[in-house]
Amino acid sequence: MEQPFSSSKVTVEYFDPHDVYKLLSPGLIPRLPLRDLNWQSHAGPVRSINTLHVELVPADQAGSVDRSSVLSPTPDSKAPGRGRGESTASRDDGFSTAPIGRGRGSSTDNAGPLGAIRHSGPGITKERRHQIPGLRRTPYLKILFVRCDDNDAYKSTTRSEIREWIKANTPSLTPGKAASNAENHDAFEWLIVHVVIPNTVAATQPRSSGSKAADSSSEKTSALKWRTGSSTLLEKLRNDFNGTGKGAVDRVRQIRIGINDVPYDLFPRVVPAVPTGYQETEQDSENAWQDLIGKIKELILSSFDIRVTQYEEDIKDKDAQRGLPGWNFCTFFILKEGLARGFESVGLVEDALVGYDELSIGLDAIIKEQAISGSAEAHGGALLDYTEELKILAEQAASQIFSGSMEFEDEETVDLQTSKRVKDTDPFGAIPISSTKKPYRELILANNISLFDFRCYIFSRQVALLLRLGNAWSTREELLAKLKEQQDLAPRGVAPRAPPPKQASDESENLAQLAEICRRTLEFVPAVSMLIRKDILAALGLVKGGVGAGDDFEKIDPVLAEVIDNIVASFAFSVAQQILAQTSTKSLQIPAPMLATSSDSEQKSAIPEPKTMMHPARTSSIPLRQSIQRPPSSPLGFPGPGRKDSVNDGEYGMAQFLKTGLEELAATRAELYTLSRNVLEECGKRRGWTNGWAAVPIVGESADLQEISLDDEPSSEVKSSAEVGPDLQASVAGVGNELLRTALDNKDDFYRLYETLTDKAMRHYSVAKYDHSVQATKADLAVLKFHLSEYKEAEYYFYNTIPFFGGCSWSLLELSMLVMYARCLKELGRQEDYVTKALRQLLTKAAAAERDRLQQKSMIRIGNGSAGQYPEKSAISGFLADMLTVSATLEKEVKIPLTNFFGEVELDGPPTYDDDQDSFSLSLKLRSLLVDEFDAESVSLRISSPGFGGNKEIWVQAKGPVTIKPGRNKVPLQSNMLMPGNYEVDQIRIKSSKVLLHFERELGQVVEKPFPVLQNPVVTLYQRTSSLDVRLSSSKDIRLDTNNMLEVEVMTGWNDITSAEVKIKSATGGLRLLMGDAVILDESAGKSKKADGGTFTFGAITRDSSVKIRFPFKMEQDVLHVAVKVEVTYSTDKGSFTFFKTSSVSIALALGVNVQDVFKHKALFSRFTVSTASPSPLRLYKSELIPSDLFESHYGIPPSDPVAIFPKQPASLLYKITKKPGVAIGPSTKKTLYLKLWYSVLQDEIEDLLDKTLTKDLADTPLRQYSKLIVYKVLAWSQRRLTAYELEKCTLLGELSTSFLSDINWATQFPGIGPTSNSSLKGEDSHQIAAQLAAFLRSWLLANPVLPLSVPNHDSSLISTILIPVDIPPITIVHTTDIVFQQPPFPINSNSTSTSLDHVQGHPTFIINQQLPATLRLKWTRIWDTVFPASPQRSEDLEFSYEINAPPDTWLVGGRRKGHFVIPAATATTTNPTDHQEGKEGGEKKKSQESSTPQTEADIPLLLIPLREGYLPYPSVDIKQVKSTAVAASSTSSSTSTSPTRTTEGQAGGAVQQQQQPQGHYETDNRNLGEVVQVISDRARVTLSLDASGPAGGPLVLECERVGLEGEGGRVVA
Repeated sequence: MEQPFSSSKVTVEYFDPHDVYKLLSPGLIPRLPLRDLNWQSHAGPVRSINTLHVELVPADQAGSVDRSSVLSPTPDSKAPGRGRGESTASRDDGFSTAPIGRGRGSSTDNAGPLGAIRHSGPGITKERRHQIPGLRRTPYLKILFVRCDDNDAYKSTTRSEIREWIKANTPSLTPGKAASNAENHDAFEWLIVHVVIPNTVAATQPRSSGSKAADSSSEKTSALKWRTGSSTLLEKLRNDFNGTGKGAVDRVRQIRIGINDVPYDLFPRVVPAVPTGYQETEQDSENAWQDLIGKIKELILSSFDIRVTQYEEDIKDKDAQRGLPGWNFCTFFILKEGLARGFESVGLVEDALVGYDELSIGLDAIIKEQAISGSAEAHGGALLDYTEELKILAEQAASQIFSGSMEFEDEETVDLQTSKRVKDTDPFGAIPISSTKKPYRELILANNISLFDFRCYIFSRQVALLLRLGNAWSTREELLAKLKEQQDLAPRGVAPRAPPPKQASDESENLAQLAEICRRTLEFVPAVSMLIRKDILAALGLVKGGVGAGDDFEKIDPVLAEVIDNIVASFAFSVAQQILAQTSTKSLQIPAPMLATSSDSEQKSAIPEPKTMMHPARTSSIPLRQSIQRPPSSPLGFPGPGRKDSVNDGEYGMAQFLKTGLEELAATRAELYTLSRNVLEECGKRRGWTNGWAAVPIVGESADLQEISLDDEPSSEVKSSAEVGPDLQASVAGVGNELLRTALDNKDDFYRLYETLTDKAMRHYSVAKYDHSVQATKADLAVLKFHLSEYKEAEYYFYNTIPFFGGCSWSLLELSMLVMYARCLKELGRQEDYVTKALRQLLTKAAAAERDRLQQKSMIRIGNGSAGQYPEKSAISGFLADMLTVSATLEKEVKIPLTNFFGEVELDGPPTYDDDQDSFSLSLKLRSLLVDEFDAESVSLRISSPGFGGNKEIWVQAKGPVTIKPGRNKVPLQSNMLMPGNYEVDQIRIKSSKVLLHFERELGQVVEKPFPVLQNPVVTLYQRTSSLDVRLSSSKDIRLDTNNMLEVEVMTGWNDITSAEVKIKSATGGLRLLMGDAVILDESAGKSKKADGGTFTFGAITRDSSVKIRFPFKMEQDVLHVAVKVEVTYSTDKGSFTFFKTSSVSIALALGVNVQDVFKHKALFSRFTVSTASPSPLRLYKSELIPSDLFESHYGIPPSDPVAIFPKQPASLLYKITKKPGVAIGPSTKKTLYLKLWYSVLQDEIEDLLDKTLTKDLADTPLRQYSKLIVYKVLAWSQRRLTAYELEKCTLLGELSTSFLSDINWATQFPGIGPTSNSSLKGEDSHQIAAQLAAFLRSWLLANPVLPLSVPNHDSSLISTILIPVDIPPITIVHTTDIVFQQPPFPINSNSTSTSLDHVQGHPTFIINQQLPATLRLKWTRIWDTVFPASPQRSEDLEFSYEINAPPDTWLVGGRRKGHFVIPAATATTTNPTDHQEGKEGGEKKKSQESSTPQTEADIPLLLIPLREGYLPYPSVDIKQVKSTAVAASSTSSSTSTSPTRTTEGQAGGAVQQQQQPQGHYETDNRNLGEVVQVISDRARVTLSLDASGPAGGPLVLECERVGLEGEGGRVVA
């Protein structure tokens, strides 16, 4: 692209006298370029050369300038053949050998080709060697292709001719001649390649004499060996030309051409007469090729190493002479550039780029030294003062302005995509930066170059190297351009074995290197633009001095200034477009264009797309690869490859998408687009075409600044641009870039190109993730569209970019854009968006700026800040009224946060209360940040409390419209709704028209400091003593067999109510209020009416009266407390009011009752244990067991005083229950008794005492309206602090000590307490009122250390009653057992101390081991079987068993210890019909059915013998029902017929029928339970001797008298 041949390759010169290259090239070219080379650097590590392109140049074209070079294929090449051309050789008859050389001749005529070798050196004019190294382009390697078919030809002619070629082309090997430094700069190596043709003697020879040849195709043919003692042609060549010695280099290689690689018309027809049987295999051929390629690599690197060594030595010497006179930088530049080009030629592009960077820095240093010293000759030599082309261009442009002959004056549209161009329009050409634009190296060597050209050349070389490093499409296409010619010259055989070209493993572009090009361009353009200005001024004689002079400009004519500006703009624009085209890549996926279409798109389409901004699209006959893999979808959501998503998409196929360097490349390309747009913008400003920013509304404070010229003399001589005239402003003279000229032709094209460049920059910024730059370009587009009155597109861009500037603290710019955005919406007629999006945001930002101004002002006041710039009020004024007016036409309400327009929103003190009515007021302070005042239709505030029973909410509103002025405002708010408790402000609403300013916060939300809204949102509402009140309590009369009752009492206080409505609702989950059974206890209220759903309506109710409502309730789950919400809406002569209160009351029973029943034969004894259910003691005043239809109760003498019940000391009540005689059990017979208790709870007594005492003491003080609040706080602390010990102490002592309230900080218990409107405390704040309340409580505690606690009267309201149902359990049978001792048969000895021992100390007394006859009596009764209807057991015989149990060491029981007895059915007949007492027994029939009679009771004789002394309990009797059997057979004996209760033993007396007996409840009354007998020893008196005459020295028993029966006493004398 830059020059006829690529500098990124090495030249290899070949000599082909026998015309065999065309047979060798099909195997050689596909193996190029050379790969994987390693060169040991002299100043660093080993350098790797991945790919080295080789240019094969024939020797006869080496000296020609327009030579045809042979390029190695690139990885992207597919060598498409044009077809092999017809051969110029005539057809032969097939018997003679076809000549391979350039002319026709016999097979033995080899003099022609060898002669060509002989005369190739001196016969061709060599390139003249320049005295300055670096200007020559010489080969690194010379290759001689030799054809020698047999040994005879080699001996006769070939060997001598090769020697002559070596002498002529390798001067370093000439004897007696040493290589000079100049020759080292052009050092090269040489190589001989022996090409063997098929069907020749050489083809039958092996490569070495040691090789064996055999025909493997036939086993019968014996293998023929090569003749021993003879050498092959390859060995002869190596022996003759490789030299001898230890360091000799092998310079001979042999390549055998396959039989299929020779064209048919060039194939030799004569076969050698003596075949050897040797045949070349494919592996041998491939090894030979690899050996040849390896040798070429080795020799090229050897030549390169010699050259680099020599260049480095020369550069070191020249650099050391820098301080000497006559040292020239241009000569040094050419020398050092030669080294850089050497690096470039072998693919070490990085090293080459470093060399050019060092030269660029060196040039800057030389220019700086020349500028300081003022002498150019003394420091590196002088450069030209100006560039001739720039001078000519400036003069032509100036003449065009004055003469009027200007181009582009017609209205014809310029289409840059056609090949027709206006000549001499752009003096810089289509590519302003190119190293081939001029013969720069010759100009540099001749010191005939300007600084502008010098910098352009260095930059062009840097760009070329960076493109090579970036693997750009431009460099790859350049290398492909030369490939087609060489591949077409290569002939094809029948079946060529040439391998296909190797594909590179890495075909992707290096985006980081392309980004580096753009970055350097951004630095180059500003610097070189200054050079152009100075160059033109120097050319016209307006600058003193040369290159090193300063910036001393003389007065410049406006025409010349316009010309210079146009030239600089054209050059900068062209360079930017060139670099953009060169760095274009498909790897950079750019989003789709965001430009909006307009009606004049056809007219604007004359502006070409950026791909053609530089030059027409390149076309090539080489087809592109079709197998490139489609890139994956972009992670940024860009369009896929199927659509044209960027105007930078070239004609190349889709490349692999790479991430590395992508963002950097996108950013730098975006900067180049921005640079191009800025150039266009500056050109448009001179024509009065602005981008719209000049007309942006200014909302900032105007700083009245005046521009003052700093010149010593007034510049009146210089005409302003406005005085020059319109021709100068519209001139495009000097603008050579066709695209820029087209854009400056008219305003529409100008804005079209400006918009296009801005859009491209924005899309590139988006890929680079430069969010700030993206938003900045969007703002440019928005302002441009607004300036062009394209409001729809402008609205789109404003909508997307305004939030960004707001978040980045660009407040003034944001306000300006909001003003334009609002105008766009207004012009589009979008009223809703105009209000909700534009005006709302505009006023919000203006208010935020005002808030910042106030904060900054306060900081300045205290010395911690500095003044800033804020918007003018006049620029924002009027928008608020416009928003209110337009919002009235909208359907929906416009909601705006209150904090957007207001600051310092606070409550002005605690709430105040109105006298003689239940209402309160709050004052809301707020500071308007708006510049205009407005009328608010309503101002309201909501306070809420998350209490039990749900959230409590109260709205406090202004009485009428309120005018809100800028600055501080105070709005009074009032509410006729009252709910005592602690609240927080959670909502504030200000409504005007359909604009609602609202503020919301969560309850309990922590207020951050500083926060402009509600630093203290807590509001405390209390209930005054005389206000309406509601009291919830549980019923004093409790019945456990019915639903419990709750009572709601409404007390009017000071209100004369004309009408009232009471709503009662449940506030506890699972609580059901049975309002259908509700009862209004006080009928004095006028026109009272009970409604459904818990609503009660009342008429007139006088002041200081009350109404009580009682209603039952049910609970779905067990709870201790229930809450009820009561809403009272009432009207008085002062208005309507609403009172809410949610009260909680305990429904747990204050006491617990347990009962213990003892069944007797005729009575039931029940003991009731009454205990307290709470830590508080109880007082039990009275108890009563109410009889039923079936039973009656009996009680002893009741106590005269109330009984105190403590948690650990319950009370017991004993009642005797008997069955009423003659009462038949029926279905309606009431059998349940009721225990009624009268009691009081000590905790309630204490609370009532505190309430009455505090209320009485506060009645005559100014704090009387706070009595309910004080009592509430004191009672809350009493419930918390009174322990069970304190309560017991109060009960026992009859007094209450108030010491438990003395250590409480009462001042903190009354926060936020406000005064009433007419009280003596009006004007005092909440802290002062709380202090007075605390002082009263402290003084009250000092005056009342002990409060007397008297026992309430029986008619006191503190006494409660409870009615407990008592059910008598039905007992089927009650058994009675009794063991009775008989009188002893003989009296005790009369000589004893006592004549009778029956009842000693109240207990029967017996002697141990005495035989005691006794009788067990068994009785039963059915009177306690009260089940109706009668159970089946009453109609059946019941069998029971008894068993007497006694401890074996206590009693010895004789007689029938076990037995069975049967109780007959209640309907059985127990009378013998033959008995003479039939009538009497018949009269006792019913009695015998209910209970046993003495005649039918069983007496069972027993014999008991006590076994030990002491008090012994009676043996126990256990009675159990026999459930498995029943007696079924009747007996004829009279004993069984006359006794209903009988004992049975086993199963005697008949058969027993097995059946299942029904279950029943049975009780046994053991009459002996708790009774004991006293058992004593049988010794009554013992006489002892106290001396030691007894056994073992103990006392001696002298006499012992026994206790025995009378007549059986004894005396024992020891």
